[in-house]
Amino acid sequence: MASRWLTLLLALVVTLPAAGSAQTRQAEVLSIGDGDTMRVRQGGRPVTIRLACIDAPETAQNPYGQQARRYLQQRLPIGRVVALGVKTTDRYGRLVAEVIADINIGLAMVEDGQAFTYRRYLSGCDAKEYLDAEFRASRRRYGVWQVEGGITRPWDFRRGRSAAEIPDGTTPGGRRYRCSEIGSYDRAQELLRQGHTYLDSNGDGQACESLR
Repeated sequence: MASRWLTLLLALVVTLPAAGSAQTRQAEVLSIGDGDTMRVRQGGRPVTIRLACIDAPETAQNPYGQQARRYLQQRLPIGRVVALGVKTTDRYGRLVAEVIADINIGLAMVEDGQAFTYRRYLSGCDAKEYLDAEFRASRRRYGVWQVEGGITRPWDFRRGRSAAEIPDGTTPGGRRYRCSEIGSYDRAQELLRQGHTYLDSNGDGQACESLR
């Protein structure tokens, strides 16, 4: 009887798919939208992909947005077959996925200064790997890090929260700071305590989290 149950158990294990395998899919590159979006053919139909765990400069952030797009085009020419490590579907209906073509494309973009690690959406990715890659890019002054402290983060750019674009005479001392010019995370928290609440862009009580 014991041997019979062992045989049935082994048969079940053999027929079950490996854990997580359902989330890894093959696809063919159709086009590149910008530095972190692309269209692929997957399962016989076109699908829009948002690269997971990174945020590339917006197209309007010249010249960095166009540079990121060209970088992605060079890495992923039309017709290239890639593996998709799907994490979720976003509110726009796009598949959020790590894209693998010999290497992790999103991670390579961060390493080469073509994108930022998207700290707010790191779930499902190796956070340390992405943060370490960003640190190396910043030390080497690659791409978006050619500017001291890095260019305006894409998420801030989309919100229109750049201090240069939003005059504000009500802040302490009448001056607004940009995270990129503050220099340290501790200094940013000090400014937040002094009343510079605009430095806490997502309202979580921490200023300039990109400086951590």
